[in-house]
Formats: sequence, C-alpha cells, structure tokens
Amino acid sequence: MKRTIGYFVVLFVLLLSGQKLLAQGNLLVAPIRVVFEDGKQREDLNLSNIGQDTAVYLISFLQYEMKEDGRFLDVTDSASQPTPRADNFLRVFPRRVTLAPGESQIVRLQYRKPQNLADGEYRSHLYFRADKNSAPLGMEEGRDTTRLSVSITPIFGISIPIIVRNGRLSLNVSLSDLNVSQVNDTIYSLNVAINRGGNQSAYGTLEATYESPQGDKLLLGLANGVGVYTELNRRLYSLPLRVPPGLNVKAGKIVVRFLTPRDAGASELARSEYRMP
Repeated sequence: MKRTIGYFVVLFVLLLSGQKLLAQGNLLVAPIRVVFEDGKQREDLNLSNIGQDTAVYLISFLQYEMKEDGRFLDVTDSASQPTPRADNFLRVFPRRVTLAPGESQIVRLQYRKPQNLADGEYRSHLYFRADKNSAPLGMEEGRDTTRLSVSITPIFGISIPIIVRNGRLSLNVSLSDLNVSQVNDTIYSLNVAINRGGNQSAYGTLEATYESPQGDKLLLGLANGVGVYTELNRRLYSLPLRVPPGLNVKAGKIVVRFLTPRDAGASELARSEYRMP
C-alpha cells in the first residue's frame, strides 16, 4: 500500500480534501483524529516523510489521561485507566513503515465491534515513533570505529486520538469563569473554563468575538481542535486575543462560543458573554 508519489502532491490532495494535517519532525500524518461511529469500520491514514533521509516509523497504541490544563499524562501501563480504552477493538497495519524522502504510505485502521459492547465512548491514541535503531540511508557503513564519538539523536513521535462511540450518548457543554487580562497594547488573554457533561467528549472550535453597542462584530481570537475528554468535567483554556489599535473593547462586549468543527457544521454548543471592567 506504499505510494511513491511526491510529498507535495500528497499535501496538495489532502489540502483540497479539507483534511487537517499533523507534523512532527519529518513525519506528516492525516487525519489527526479518528472517530468510529454510525457503523464506520475503517479509516485510512496517510503518512508522509517530508525529510531528506529515509526513515522508519513504529506504530503502536498508547493511553493518555487529559489534565485540566490540557496536558496529557501517559497512563498506558497504569493499573487503573481513567477512560475505557479502544485499542482492544482496533487493528492497525502495517505496524512498521519505511519511507524514503518525499514518499508516503497508507496505514489502515479497522474497528471490530464486540458483542454486548456497553454504551459509551472509548479512546486510545495511535502513536507513530521514529525508530532510533534504524540509521538513515547511507549512514550504516563507513564510520570510523577507531574514534570515540557521541551522537545525540532526537526521537520524534506523533500521537492521534482514536475514538469509538457506541449506543446512546449524551453531551452538554457550558462556558464559565471568564476573565480577560491585557498582555500588551494589542494582545489580550481570555481565560475560560469549558465545562463538559455526559458520556461523550467535546471537541471543536473556541472563538471570541467583539460586539460593539451598534452590533458590529469583529473576531478577536479563534482556536481549532479544542477537546475536553470524558475523564474531565472541565478544562481550563487561555485564548490569545488580538485587539486592533484604537479599539476600545470596554465599550462593547466579548462573545465567547464553543462550536462543533467546521466539517461537522460548526454548530454552537455553548456561549457566554464578558464585559471588561
């Protein structure tokens, strides 16, 4: 299933299709999030090597716990899991990928629903790690072994969430604890708590818009791909706001909204308003 077409062709096609891309080191992965629901059983992931050397990537599953500030904690080996894991129902192949410079390959992910699967949301993270034991092409031989040398090689990795949803699900979202602080003349910081209820995670776009007393609107800040997973009842988020010179934000109000992703209709899940003192 390896593709030998160039990286730029792959990137162009993915951008036209509207897929979001995730890059770390020399590896490009799309899509960056997979949800199995409504009978979906398969997803093809595109891996592209955007570096100058041949690279080997190992693929495995990990378990992460999201903390209130958005950080992730690796709990793969923990005896207790904060959220039901999905990797028991998932198969991925191949598990090892070798990519020449500019080369891409499809990695296939399959979901097999077990009998009597309880209602709810299950999650694991698919991890793509550069194999530090595989030297780039042309570097395996010809080294001078009579001299002492130290080589520091960074190990790059990318993980993407894989979510399985089954049965009756519920989700409600609200925004609270809003406050805005000024960083400099044109940059402000909006702090907000994103509250989540139900047995489904929240995922979408957080946006802040200034509304003048006359009803004029101006987008001040936006963040895509904001998630609150099922192990959390709330997540604290800081959104940078860019205020044009001369705009008196105290004259109007800041409307903050949490929306579903654009490819899911950009429906409003929650909103709140803030007036600067």
